[in-house]
Amino acid sequence: MIRALLIGAARFLVGGQGVWVGCEPSTRQRIYFANHASHLDTLLLWAALPPHLRETTHPVAAADYWGKGAVRRHIALKVLNAVLIDRAGGRTKDPLVPLNEVLAGGDSLIIFPEGTRAFEKLPGPFKPGLYHLAEKHPEAELVPVFLDNMRRALPKGSLLPVPISCVARFGTPIRLAEGEAKADFLARARDAVVALA
Repeated sequence: MIRALLIGAARFLVGGQGVWVGCEPSTRQRIYFANHASHLDTLLLWAALPPHLRETTHPVAAADYWGKGAVRRHIALKVLNAVLIDRAGGRTKDPLVPLNEVLAGGDSLIIFPEGTRAFEKLPGPFKPGLYHLAEKHPEAELVPVFLDNMRRALPKGSLLPVPISCVARFGTPIRLAEGEAKADFLARARDAVVALA
């Protein structure tokens, strides 16, 4: 019930339709990676997937935000089917452990490789998490996604969304090439998202 209301509200306020320009929806295991501009990004991208894919696709969310308070935590874990990660990490904790567990179980992920929301239209440099996931799970298809207009719909610091048309564009999947350097792969992955802008 809450899931349907959130998706309906997001679509009413900001559109939130998926445009598949480089691939089609598929039950194949995937890592969808996108630019990050607002707290609505997760909901918009997840809602843009066909309903049958939402059950096995887990948005990755920051525990320091989405894990705070019973309501936020419930929405993240029970409504959006999210996986919470500790961005602080540290030397003793690998923040990718829960993501590797999801992928090892055969499900898909939605990640935002910048690591935080940005003020700019185009994404900033990607952090290495996407590279490590691609290296450890070569069976997962890597699908770039550009979320258009999200920074205007709910900019950083805003509490209420502005009614504006937003779209999730799904591009052509990429792969980590054998022997490809981390920096080269991350730049290529970012370029794949930028190409959809």
